[in-house]
Amino acid sequence: MAELGRPVAYLALREGTPVYGRAGERIGVVDHVVADEPTDIFEGLIVHTLPLPGRHLFADADQIAEMRERGVLLAVDGDDLHDLSHKPSRHANRGDSVESPLEARLRRAWDWITGQL
Repeated sequence: MAELGRPVAYLALREGTPVYGRAGERIGVVDHVVADEPTDIFEGLIVHTLPLPGRHLFADADQIAEMRERGVLLAVDGDDLHDLSHKPSRHANRGDSVESPLEARLRRAWDWITGQL
């Protein structure tokens, strides 16, 4: 991974940075970094898939193995990322109205994609 440069913090990632699956295949590019800014907690990435026009996927923070100057390496395959082509819904059969942490991150990613932030 030396060709991807040195490790970086999420704050250094830029739109258009290549994103690679765990086997090294290019999945897409960083479209947006999702973070809880008040607490400075990295939550994940919105990945725009290739070829364009592509679709949007959400890579949760625990699905990311490395963030480097010239690329992001996932700990999973692209098929394991969360599809953002439709609005995330809460589990109807849970019987409660409390979002899980993942559901909250997916909702924030959806809100960014749809311009609701």
